[in-house]
Amino acid sequence: MWRFAFLCVFSALSVTWARPRLDPLSHEMVNYINKVNTTWKAGHNFHNVDYSYLKRLCGTLLKGPKLPVMVQYAEDIKLPKNFDPREHWPNCPTLQEIRDQGSCGSCWAFGAAEAISDRVCIHSNGKVSVEISSEDLLSCCTDCGMGCNGGYPSAAWDYWTSEGLVSGGLYNSHVGCRPYTIPPCEHHVNGTRPPCTGEGGDTPQCVFQCEEGYTPSYKQDKHYGKRSYSVPSEQHQIMSELYKNGPVEGAFTVYEDFPLYKTGVYQHVTGSPLGGHAIKILGWGEENGTPYWLWFFKILRGQDECGIESEIVAGIPKN
Repeated sequence: MWRFAFLCVFSALSVTWARPRLDPLSHEMVNYINKVNTTWKAGHNFHNVDYSYLKRLCGTLLKGPKLPVMVQYAEDIKLPKNFDPREHWPNCPTLQEIRDQGSCGSCWAFGAAEAISDRVCIHSNGKVSVEISSEDLLSCCTDCGMGCNGGYPSAAWDYWTSEGLVSGGLYNSHVGCRPYTIPPCEHHVNGTRPPCTGEGGDTPQCVFQCEEGYTPSYKQDKHYGKRSYSVPSEQHQIMSELYKNGPVEGAFTVYEDFPLYKTGVYQHVTGSPLGGHAIKILGWGEENGTPYWLWFFKILRGQDECGIESEIVAGIPKN
């Protein structure tokens, strides 16, 4: 028995030794990931960025309150090998949009507002195209969490069904009722915008009014969900939900290797957890035989990589 216990301890130590402690964003970590040669390649994406900024972007509080589970009866649906909603619903321009959250941990609000915008268009057959306001959700949902310091995706979708959300475009766009007021910053390169930092980024104030010159009124501009729900953490269920109703919001644990992702299908290789991050999941596919979920990157599908399949939430717009 003691020999067995020794072997278990030795095996655990061997795994620890096999994964050296590497400095985040370092050349050593990049080289290690590429040498391991899994399903993705690493490189440098962030330059002159505080480590605290990366942690601040991980603004999703994981394992929070759960919405009721909605099961799709999808046995009759023949799912394709690859699915990209931008091709499936070409008349919905928000599917193409990439929003910049600036120096604020508002990913939980962005993932929800983006997917809700898409679903409003999809369920109206392209007749209603609106950018749902990340700002309205971020600043006014007091039950969602702590604004720029993190929130719960499930609470965001619940807020949409109970309180509704107004329209609002990107920073300085003057599109919609409440556009985003936190300025974008240079995430990856040196440029004309200020560098992103982990400092500041206070949550905007909740105001129940639209910016000057916009009509209709704040109350009249509200868009509501008919119902919101969790999606079972089984890939066929998630795929069926995406195929029938459009993008969903997912959340996953971000490890120190993730900011170094360049190409391929991401899976965790090395590094400690940074926090939780929420994203809009668009669709799915396969690359060199490796299944993935599609966002503006690819993450391993079917193995609950970093918990990505355990935190899926969605909803149906009210007509």
